[in-house]
Amino acid sequence: MATALFVCRQNAGRSQMSAALFERAAAGRHRALSAGTTPAERVHPEVVEVMGELGIDVADRVPRGLTRALAEEADVVVTMGCGDECPYIPGKRYVDWDLEDPAGRPLDDVRATRDDIARRVEALVAELDGAA
Repeated sequence: MATALFVCRQNAGRSQMSAALFERAAAGRHRALSAGTTPAERVHPEVVEVMGELGIDVADRVPRGLTRALAEEADVVVTMGCGDECPYIPGKRYVDWDLEDPAGRPLDDVRATRDDIARRVEALVAELDGAA
């Protein structure tokens, strides 16, 4: 079982969508964590709405801060816009996904980001399945 850590700035949009979609795609074969470098108070409402369209409820998830200990738990760290604020742990695999922050964006844009994340997550899960 591999652990993927999804990191963005506020842990209220991209990383929350990524973790939730990863959990669904991995179906218990791998574990997802998410964090942010400057966590918000709650998940963005537009993210809650578009994830709800897929039957995934993220409304009760609470954004949390990124720590070195959390990063050390991961086999792969997926960063999304946190830049140099993400801690570098030697020996960890890092992947950067260039995704637009969904905060305050129109729902169609947030859906497009969600769908892009879903494709990337499916590929990551397939890769981790092959490595297991």
